[in-house]
Amino acid sequence: MGLTSDHILHHPDLHGLIRQQSRLLFTLYEADPHLASAFSSHQRWLMAHAALVLHFRRDPGDPRSGLTAARYADLIVERGIASRNTAHAFVREMLHYKFARYLPGAGDGRTRPIEPTEATLGAARGWVATHLATLDTLDGGDRSGIFAAAPGDPLAAIQPLIADRFFLAEEGETGERTHELFVWLNNRGIVMDRLVASIADAAPGAARIPTGVASVAEMAKWFRLSRTHLARKLREAETMGAIGWEGTRGRSALWVSRAFLGEYMKAQAVKLAIIDDAFGICFR
Repeated sequence: MGLTSDHILHHPDLHGLIRQQSRLLFTLYEADPHLASAFSSHQRWLMAHAALVLHFRRDPGDPRSGLTAARYADLIVERGIASRNTAHAFVREMLHYKFARYLPGAGDGRTRPIEPTEATLGAARGWVATHLATLDTLDGGDRSGIFAAAPGDPLAAIQPLIADRFFLAEEGETGERTHELFVWLNNRGIVMDRLVASIADAAPGAARIPTGVASVAEMAKWFRLSRTHLARKLREAETMGAIGWEGTRGRSALWVSRAFLGEYMKAQAVKLAIIDDAFGICFR
C-alpha cells in the first residue's frame, strides 16, 4: 500500500524533506529559466501535463492519435483547464521556444502531430525523480532506483497516471485553503518553491519562519514577474499575517507564518501521494 497524504503530512521529517525537495526543484528551474517560466502557473502546469498525456498515449498505428493542436485544445476544454484560444496559444508558445516540435508529415497546424523536445522530457524526468527521492526518504523505499532501472521509458508509463490523478484532484477541489494569497503564490509554483528552499531552521513552536529572501526586486527578477504586481500580492499576504519582514518591508529578511507554510505542506503531501499511487501501479 502506498503512502497516503495524511501519512505524509504527519511524517516528523516532512518539513526538512520538502525544503530539500524545493531546493532541488529550484535548481531545475535555474537550469532553464525559460522552461520554468513557461510552466510557472498552476494552469500552465496542468496544460503541460495534458500535452504529455496525449504524447505518451499516442497509438503508433493511428495517425489521428497523439498530440496535435486540435486534440490538445479539445482535451484542455474538456477538462475545464482553459479556453480553446488559450490552449492554441500555449501550443504556439511551446513550438516557438522549442519545447515542442512538429513531426514530419502531412497536415495543417491543427492536425499535424507534435512531440515534446528532449529538453522538455528531461525536465519532466527530473521533476518525477525529485519527488520519488522525497518519497524514498519518507519510508526508506527505492522508487528512484526502480524508476532509473526500468526498461524503456519509465516516464511514458508513469506520467499519464500522475496527470489523470491530478485532473481528478482538481475536479474534487473543495476550496478549503484559508488564504486566497496562498493559492496565488502556490499557483506561481516557483515562488513558493523558492521561498521554502530558502527557509532557515526555526524552533518547533515558532510562529514565524525566517527565509533567505530579502529583496522584492530580486524575487521579481527571478520569477519574471512585475515588481509592482509581486509587491502588491506580498503586501496582501502581509496584511493577512501570512508573511512579513524582520525590518524594512521589501529590504530585510522575509518570514512566513507557520500556518501559511502548513498550507504549502498540505499541497505537497497531496502531490506526493498522487505520485506514489501512480508509481505503485506502474512498477509494483
